[in-house]
Amino acid sequence: MKYSFETLDVWQKSKILVKAIYEATSIFPSEEKFGLTSQIRRACVSVSSNIAEGSTRWSKKDQARFYEIAFGSLIEVLNQLILASDLGYINDEKLDIFRTDIEHIGRILNSLYKSTKS
Repeated sequence: MKYSFETLDVWQKSKILVKAIYEATSIFPSEEKFGLTSQIRRACVSVSSNIAEGSTRWSKKDQARFYEIAFGSLIEVLNQLILASDLGYINDEKLDIFRTDIEHIGRILNSLYKSTKS
């Protein structure tokens, strides 16, 4: 049995982003293990987790709140990737790829959020 969130395009794309973030952060310096590496991974996992949890809520207001949290976590990931680029942990090309993915996920998430407001 599949849960409804598993069919959401935005959840599937956020899951792909998690994998890419884990791969990218695997080469971060070891001293970042409990710093930026951990923080960016947790924020990215939070995106897909909040999408999943929001999809199970019965009221539109509750759904909207979880989608808001997911969007906030998505922007947190972007901020952390910019910092990682500034620190030389990822190159500008990788940052641009992540930025494009994040913008796409953000647009879909925004549409999902707006659908709960109607």
